[in-house]
Amino acid sequence: MKVLKFGGTSVANAENIKKVKNIVQNAVKDQKIVVVVSALGGVTDLLIETAQLASQQDEKYTDLLQEIERRHLESIKDLIPVAQQSKVLSAVKREFNILETLLEGAFLIGEITPKLSDKIVSYGELLSSFIINEYFESEKLYSVFKDARTLIITTENFGKGIVDFSTTNQLCETYFGTVSYDVVVVPGFVASSREGNSTTLGRGGSDYTASIIAAAIEAEKLEIWTDVSGMYTANPKLVHQAVAINEISYEEAMELSHFGAKVLYPPTIQPVLAKGIPMHIKNTFNPEAKGTLITKNSNGTKRAVRGISHIENIALLSLEGSGMVGIPGVSKKLFEVLSNGEVNVVLITQASSEHSICLGVSQDDIYKAETLINEAFAYEISLGKIKPLIVEKDLAIVALVGDNMKSHQGLSGRMFSSLGKNNVNIRAIAQGASERNISAVIELKDVKKALNTLHEKFFEDNIKQLNLFVMGVGNVGAKFLKQIEQQRKFLKEQMKLNVRVIALSNSRKMVFDQGGISLSKWQEQLQNGEQADVQTFVKKVNELNLRNSIFVDNTATELVSNTYGEYLRNSVSVVTCNKIASSSVYSNYLQLKDLSRKYNAPFLFETNVGAGLPIIDTLKNLIASGDKVTKIQAVLSGSLNFVFNNFDNTTNFENVVKQAQEEGYTEPDPKIDLSGIDVMRKILILARESGYKMELEDIENESFLPQECLDTDNVDDFYTSLVQNKKHFDSIFEKAASKNCRLKYVAQFENGKAKVGLQEIPEGHPFYNLEGKDNIVLFFTERYVEQPLLIKGAGAGADVTASGIFADIIRIGNF
Repeated sequence: MKVLKFGGTSVANAENIKKVKNIVQNAVKDQKIVVVVSALGGVTDLLIETAQLASQQDEKYTDLLQEIERRHLESIKDLIPVAQQSKVLSAVKREFNILETLLEGAFLIGEITPKLSDKIVSYGELLSSFIINEYFESEKLYSVFKDARTLIITTENFGKGIVDFSTTNQLCETYFGTVSYDVVVVPGFVASSREGNSTTLGRGGSDYTASIIAAAIEAEKLEIWTDVSGMYTANPKLVHQAVAINEISYEEAMELSHFGAKVLYPPTIQPVLAKGIPMHIKNTFNPEAKGTLITKNSNGTKRAVRGISHIENIALLSLEGSGMVGIPGVSKKLFEVLSNGEVNVVLITQASSEHSICLGVSQDDIYKAETLINEAFAYEISLGKIKPLIVEKDLAIVALVGDNMKSHQGLSGRMFSSLGKNNVNIRAIAQGASERNISAVIELKDVKKALNTLHEKFFEDNIKQLNLFVMGVGNVGAKFLKQIEQQRKFLKEQMKLNVRVIALSNSRKMVFDQGGISLSKWQEQLQNGEQADVQTFVKKVNELNLRNSIFVDNTATELVSNTYGEYLRNSVSVVTCNKIASSSVYSNYLQLKDLSRKYNAPFLFETNVGAGLPIIDTLKNLIASGDKVTKIQAVLSGSLNFVFNNFDNTTNFENVVKQAQEEGYTEPDPKIDLSGIDVMRKILILARESGYKMELEDIENESFLPQECLDTDNVDDFYTSLVQNKKHFDSIFEKAASKNCRLKYVAQFENGKAKVGLQEIPEGHPFYNLEGKDNIVLFFTERYVEQPLLIKGAGAGADVTASGIFADIIRIGNF
């Protein structure tokens, strides 16, 4: 004989009950079966609410009662042939008349007792099982209804009856040993006391009913049919990459169900465990799915961690004080007072010094627990030997579960380091001697991030998901998105990085998609987005609180750069080609660096100098290895190099500048490049990264632009001024050409001082043959004294800048 239990979602309506019938028809071909059913989906909650309203003398309870009755009557009409409906409808209406009388009693006296509550809520399962059995009979199944109250006997502990297994097993053996029907339909959740009163087995008790019967009759198997395809490696609603576990041990299943895996009611396992009866979690809506088989010895994967689970709404209670050290009985007194107050403790950790004990309890029990403990230790508190109880709210427990964890070293280290890298603060830790479970208490707001981080670490072949929030989708931004789209497969397969773009913004619109924006249709999605706002963008990124979050700034605006601190404080890494932040006042630059270290969020800006060239990274490595920079000489403006490489006595200066802008080598406002401000920022960043304290105003700027060009307010006026000063630019070229020199805009740092300006470079100098838009940097250090370390290559352009940003993203992925 086999026992099949169907949950509330499986019998929520007539359509679902028909699916149940198909499953039962297939199962009964081979052997007799017991079918245990829950109340129609949501009915138990409605019955509880109805009873509460009645006890509060709120006449709205009648509306809820009518809704409950309507659902059952509609199910009958949808399931039972018209010729047989009258009998079933009459029987159900009689039961509703009795239920109405019970509720009227609660309404009249203005209260509801636990005994009456059990009697009222038991109607959910009693009615559903009766209707389902009548439907089975109408479908020619050889079926019979059996009231669980005649099989399962409990104490009169109303709300959660304690089973008398000796009597229950005898009753079940007698009945099922003689029953001739192929299918026996039994209501779950309900039982009766020795005195004959209706009792219930607690929320989730239908699973327990099925397990009790399966153990009593020593069933071949217990099948739990629900709305998911088994127990998952993590909650699939929070971790979309979670997968069903094919096979798991009883002990692992108990750990996972205790820690919030709602597919299984924790006490369910105990009766079948004792008899070694396998359990199978199956999906009513996908019967062909393998589901999860729960057995004594799991023969499944040897993976150390089998699942990750969590409990929300936890509070930590900390009792500490010098008066606890070496004093026997403190722990006994603490746990005894909580036990007597019916406060369940879900986690315990104690310092080896005995100076403190930390307990995790449900947040619903905070007030009761705090009152009981402070009263119990009032004398010790008054003497100052023990401090008043410390309470921390809005917490959760995340747990790794697995039988094989004890044979794998370093699991806890990997768990805590991965959480730490995502700035998930751990408030308490607990690990049993069996090492089947490692638990950590974290803030409730970090649950989703923590679960996804741990799942990624232990179940996704170490594929790291990077969540990008991109601001600026112009020249550079568009190229960057294209590069990500082209390389996504390579990154996932070869570098174990899953890069997703979660948000995009330009100056007009922004769009967020937690599932990831389609990089082949991002323009359309952005166009249909909401109005762009920098602060709203920051707020949404931080509210999502995703693991491995990276803010990518492809703009050149100060407003955006001013938000970096807000991202870093929330452990969101920052990658930027915007030079404003790193060249702002030194105190702000230093603060961003400090925030990056404090919150473990990389702040990378390789593209600030040399676009895609590894200039800053090379400089960092020099400094980290103990070298010291003594001098820097560089051509750092690809746009200015392009301009002066293409400007001669056959061209007009303004036309060359326009060409540079059209080809994407300058900022949208080319005056930023030509004024030298851009180069000043770059040499300032290199000086700072070399370890020197310097401000932008400390840099000498030998501008080649006439003052009237510098005084213009817009791009059009700037170009007009270039035309008006044609002779000035022609004379600069002629002077250099007469000396057989080339014009290069050079930045130099030496002896703590920096300057930028246009220089005449003679033949033979490393800068002389610098072509096109290339950059070049010469690092003179204590190790590179005579021959400097030279870095040379394309230093401007959307493609190479985008590739530099991409490289910073990869650095973070490998962090």
